[in-house]
Amino acid sequence: MADIILGIESSCDDTSAAVIRDGWLMSNVIASQDVHKAYGGVVPELASRAHELNIVPVVSEALSRAGVAASDLTAIAFTRGPGLLGSLLVGTSFAKALGLSLGIPIVMVNHLQGHILADFIKEPGVEVRQPSFPYLCLLVSGGNSQIVRVDSPLEYTILGQTIDDAVGEAFDKCSKMMGLGYPGGPVIDRLAKQGDPSRFKFAMPRVPGLDYSFSGIKTSLLYFVRDRMAEDPSFMDNNKEDICASFQKALIDILMDKLVKAARQTGIRDVTMGGGVSANSGLRERLAAEGRKRGWNVFIPPFKFTTDNAAMIAIAGYYHYLAGERAPLDIAPVSRMADF
Repeated sequence: MADIILGIESSCDDTSAAVIRDGWLMSNVIASQDVHKAYGGVVPELASRAHELNIVPVVSEALSRAGVAASDLTAIAFTRGPGLLGSLLVGTSFAKALGLSLGIPIVMVNHLQGHILADFIKEPGVEVRQPSFPYLCLLVSGGNSQIVRVDSPLEYTILGQTIDDAVGEAFDKCSKMMGLGYPGGPVIDRLAKQGDPSRFKFAMPRVPGLDYSFSGIKTSLLYFVRDRMAEDPSFMDNNKEDICASFQKALIDILMDKLVKAARQTGIRDVTMGGGVSANSGLRERLAAEGRKRGWNVFIPPFKFTTDNAAMIAIAGYYHYLAGERAPLDIAPVSRMADF
């Protein structure tokens, strides 16, 4: 009998549902919220209200596209955290109610684990290419920047992580500082393609080991823009492409420097990347180039699996289900999770 898992993701501002059958993706539906652009960031209260409106039609559409009925489901996987508590509460509550009504178990998933396992999402008609264990994952998003050693679908060791801000936050703050809009990552990536990455230099952090720091480089950009604008009020308009290209290069240099050290220290040659920032074209190109240079086996997830989506929650939940893990009905969502 097939194991059919419904995945539910509601950690931030995307409501998503996906269906996986014996590890193969049958559907993945995402409803995004454009309302937050006007505020320059996600407004938690607006996000949770939108999840309440979206979750029933999104789940219904995911089941329809997969060609399965709710009664066919084996289990329901849901994001417990980390994320916005109000948003998580909507997904968690829905999973509990549906699981109880169907008499099937629910499985909780750490959102970050979903990003780490994105390469294990198998699609019909698409070549299956997956890393071998152990492998390294560069996990980069708006809230996290980590290098993770993955020994199995359920075994993880954090080798390094940011001691202050995440790289995705650095992209967003840079964009806001320059008046480029939200979300900042895609805007900076687009402008960087038109600029000279060697034009400007920014202060690079000196952090021992494999940990990251991105607060200093943000301050460096702030002072740089302030001083140049004082000299020439039109400096930003005339140089924004070069600023974006140079700033993006600096962030990528920071990320890759520690990843190279981690690969050298562990001797691991299979390297993956996950999280929203893994959609950055400059970072994707740089990782591929480093892989060719150093003999790594590089795995980069398709763009559709880089941002928040339920397919990654469903595949992670599938592995938890196979391991016999079940979540109690009194489980509560959490905004922060210390462990995978």
